Amino acid sequence: MFVVVEGPNGVGKTTTTALLADRLRRCGSAVHVTTEPSGTPLGRLIRASESALTGRALALAVAADRAAHVEHEILPALAAGQVVISDRYVQSSLVLQRLDGLPLIDIWHYNAHVPPASLSCYLHHDPHVLQERLAQRPRRSRLERVGSPQRELTLYEDAFAFLAARGWPQARIDCRGLDVEGVVAQLLQHLEQTETI
Repeated sequence: MFVVVEGPNGVGKTTTTALLADRLRRCGSAVHVTTEPSGTPLGRLIRASESALTGRALALAVAADRAAHVEHEILPALAAGQVVISDRYVQSSLVLQRLDGLPLIDIWHYNAHVPPASLSCYLHHDPHVLQERLAQRPRRSRLERVGSPQRELTLYEDAFAFLAARGWPQARIDCRGLDVEGVVAQLLQHLEQTETI
C-alpha cells in the first residue's frame, strides 16, 4: 500500500507518520517512510531555496522532484512489497502552491501524471491550536508565513473535493481531542477498510 499523510502546517503529519510506521512494523509489515520534498539532491535544493524560489518556478521544481520521487523511491519500494508512507504528496502542492498565487488547475497539470495513493489521509485540527503550534517554531517557512491555518484548512478541503472527483481514495481525521495514538488508531481503521474494498 501507498499511504499519504496530509494536512496543514502544524497538524502533526511527521509525528503521525512515524507512529503509523511503528505500528505497521509491529504488525509485521515492511515499511518505507518518505517525505516531500524528497531526500534527493533536487528535494534538498527545493528545501534550501524555498524562501527564494516562488510561484510557478517552485511549483514546477516540486512537481519534478515528485516525479523522480515516485519513479526512483516510491514505486521500487512498493514493488519490493513494502508499505510506503509519505509525509506530503500532491495535496500539499494543491494547497501550498495556491498560497503562492497559482491556479489549482495549473498545479494539477504539473502533477496529474503521478499515481494516486492507496489512501490519502487528511489531518484536520482547530486553526487556533495550529496557530499556537506554529508560533512555537523557532523558524517558519515562507509559505507558513504567507498563509494561515484557516486558509490552509480551506484549501485542503478544496483539494479533497478536487481529487475525490478524480477517484482518489481519501479519508479525513478530525484530530481535535485526540492524541497521536488516537489519530493513528483512526488512520489504521481507514487502512483496514481500504484493504477490504
